[in-house]
Amino acid sequence: MYRRLLFIGSTLLLVVILVAWQQSSRTPNPIALIPTLTGETEYCTTCHAELPEISKSHPLQTFGCVSCHGGERLALDADLAHSSMRGGANPSDLSVVEMSCGGSNCHSGSEAENRDHIQRVMTSVQSTYTGAITSIRFTFGAQTDLIPQFGTSAITDEKTQTGITALAAFDAATETNPMVQKFGENCLTCHINAVPREGDVYARQTGCAACHSTEKHTLTTAIPYKQCNACHNRGNYDLGLMTFVERTDQPATRIDDYYQPIAQFTQCEYTLDCVDCHTRSEVMGDGDLHANQKSIQYVQCQTCHGTLTELPQTKTITDPNDIALRMAFLNPVLDLKVGDTILVTEKGEPLWNTRVLPDGTYELIGKATSQRFDFRPVMGSACEQKPDEQGSQYCHACHAVER
Repeated sequence: MYRRLLFIGSTLLLVVILVAWQQSSRTPNPIALIPTLTGETEYCTTCHAELPEISKSHPLQTFGCVSCHGGERLALDADLAHSSMRGGANPSDLSVVEMSCGGSNCHSGSEAENRDHIQRVMTSVQSTYTGAITSIRFTFGAQTDLIPQFGTSAITDEKTQTGITALAAFDAATETNPMVQKFGENCLTCHINAVPREGDVYARQTGCAACHSTEKHTLTTAIPYKQCNACHNRGNYDLGLMTFVERTDQPATRIDDYYQPIAQFTQCEYTLDCVDCHTRSEVMGDGDLHANQKSIQYVQCQTCHGTLTELPQTKTITDPNDIALRMAFLNPVLDLKVGDTILVTEKGEPLWNTRVLPDGTYELIGKATSQRFDFRPVMGSACEQKPDEQGSQYCHACHAVER
């Protein structure tokens, strides 16, 4: 009996030792990282050492992983380590972005220091989608005017300069008109809070990463037009059926892929990328609630080319902390420096990827392609455009590309 008990005990001990050995062999040796921002040890790079640096402005040694992603910083078990991550693999999702990316020294800082990114994104038309919601509700009699009442989520903006101080959350289930209900069911997949439609051509993330992440674990300001196309050029809405009609053509060239066949545009509008023309405030928002896209978009041909009587607006960089230099640092396609003269918009936004050349002409470097383009002002040219017809639509009359 004694021998039998001894045998059983020895066997159990051996099993315990084997299980313990197996578990220890599966547990990786921890690789410690102590980011200077937090001063707290985290072991994320034990398993994620192969991930690339997410961006120049978020160095790993400074930020680490946990300050943005959350998670259990000392856990070596994957499930436990990931159990408290914010936004899954995307901490820029607008439901968690304030916890992940906020703070006075980060992306919810002061407007004066150009650190109010979260406020700008949350109130932007790309987030609220209020233009489409308002138009549909007005068209089908759910509201009596085009004053915005609803957005994709509830939001307030007491400092707004547009007069729109708040939007309630749009809920199609509470609407009485069946067409508005169908709109809510079928046509809310493009705003940056929404999960995208299925298919590679719609592939994007949500929140800030919807635009700024073009591949795994990267944030970039070099945003190619195809990233914008994921929402802006994949088809049209059929208001009769209240559904989205996908593009059926399969464009093989950039000129056809850039715009849909019904579009009219000039050569620079498809040779460049969207971000080469559209400014931060147009795309990301200016911090105020706007009624629709038209009310925020203002850059035209004359922004870069001027008019028959006026040259485009310019600015010489004198401050080493100028926002233009910061943006050029984040996307170094142009060696911009103090003393350079760049184009600016009528609102003073720097077109930091441009430069005035000594002979009075201009250069532009593509933010996504690094291509260099030289161009001239309209003033002094043979342009026959009427002085009182300086809008982009008049430029298209002569300069539209044929296809």
